[in-house]
Amino acid sequence: MTLPAQRTGVLAKKLGMTRFFDEAGQHVPVTVLSLDGCQVTAQRTVDKDGYTALQLGAGAKKPKNTPNAMRGHFAKASVEPKRIVAEFRVEEAALIEVGAEFTADHFVPGQKVDIQGVTVGKGFAGAMKRWNFAGLRATHGVSVSHRSHGSTGNRQDPGRTFPGKKMAGHLGQETVTTLNVTVWKVDVERGLILIKGAVPGHEGSYVKVRDAIKKAAPADLPRPGAFRKAGEASAVTPAEEAPAATTEEGEG
Repeated sequence: MTLPAQRTGVLAKKLGMTRFFDEAGQHVPVTVLSLDGCQVTAQRTVDKDGYTALQLGAGAKKPKNTPNAMRGHFAKASVEPKRIVAEFRVEEAALIEVGAEFTADHFVPGQKVDIQGVTVGKGFAGAMKRWNFAGLRATHGVSVSHRSHGSTGNRQDPGRTFPGKKMAGHLGQETVTTLNVTVWKVDVERGLILIKGAVPGHEGSYVKVRDAIKKAAPADLPRPGAFRKAGEASAVTPAEEAPAATTEEGEG
């Protein structure tokens, strides 16, 4: 049995969270992701680069704020300067031409995806908040240091604090990948992907969305992807009928 070629992921902008009600009346919290002009900016091939991948770019950036080298790179691909650029490893059969712009039906409702983003930075935090320590006792000799993390060192042997000791420090702002989250809906016209639950990152940040590696991909996934060729208005892969992402929020 031949497995289908590994598809590329996409770059999406996190717009925020909202909620819907499903057919059974159950409350469904969702994160709204926008493709924000996600395009192929370069191909990586085995002959030239030693591996196979697609470089994608998303978000608009002013040319005056773009380094000259990147201006030339985007000009070669005939795309506008992008705010963020990232690569996705793919198989050769899943390569997509440079300049193609991805559409929201690259994923299908009900599909499992993995999402990678940079978590919200929270600055300097104590050991209780950062590592969920219980803290010291409130009685029996403990004075003033109830929220401290306790001893940090050892005895004369080894006479040092081991690297990686959980202590107070910078919390958040680290790369995190959330596995097996569900695509709840897609809105092709507005380029929106609605993800059930939370997604790493703050509003306005960019995340990587790819097919889940620990779950089987749906049989109806568009291959090598759903996109518009450069200069075309219609998608290459016909968009499935997807409900619009209009909220059905109740009051309160």
